[in-house]
Amino acid sequence: MDQPRGRARSAGMSLYSAAGSRKYLTTAERRRFFRALRALPPRERLFFMVAAWSGGRISEVLALTADSIDLDNGTAALETLKRRRRGIVRHVPIPPTVLRQLARTYRLSLLQRDAILARQRLWPWSRVTAWRRIKAVMVAAGIHGSCATAKGLRHTFGVTAFEAGVPPHLVQRWLGHASLRTTAIYGEVVGPEELRIASRMWRR
Repeated sequence: MDQPRGRARSAGMSLYSAAGSRKYLTTAERRRFFRALRALPPRERLFFMVAAWSGGRISEVLALTADSIDLDNGTAALETLKRRRRGIVRHVPIPPTVLRQLARTYRLSLLQRDAILARQRLWPWSRVTAWRRIKAVMVAAGIHGSCATAKGLRHTFGVTAFEAGVPPHLVQRWLGHASLRTTAIYGEVVGPEELRIASRMWRR
């Protein structure tokens, strides 16, 4: 039996664990994840929606403030916290429906007019709290294993972007990767996701 191609890389730069377990959600799991969010309070639900649709690291999403959300341009400004140098910000497009919910739930327009309130974090949780809440949602959605993590949401964003035909350089920018080589792992999906990517070529 062939091993997943991601196994050829180190576990840290692969879509598969050292044991061969998948680190990203399949399309069916992703749908169950979003369905599970419906049972959450609005602010908690929005945290997961922003995380899922931005591809941001949990610490980057937790750092978002009202000032980070550009309602006119439809983007969230995520500071890339993994780099040694601070102040590297990437502007990631967010679905209009999510932006509207953010604006309504947090009254962003009002917060952005106040210099102090505009800089307060939207989700004043610790990373541990956020991690626990993500695990709880995954369990509620019936998702287990290496993909049922905060990093799993980030990997899912990358896989979904590649599957949708987003150019690699944009995926690299949105995820805040220093190298396109890191972003390239999202083209290594297997199974149904790989077939959907191939089907775009067959239709040409």
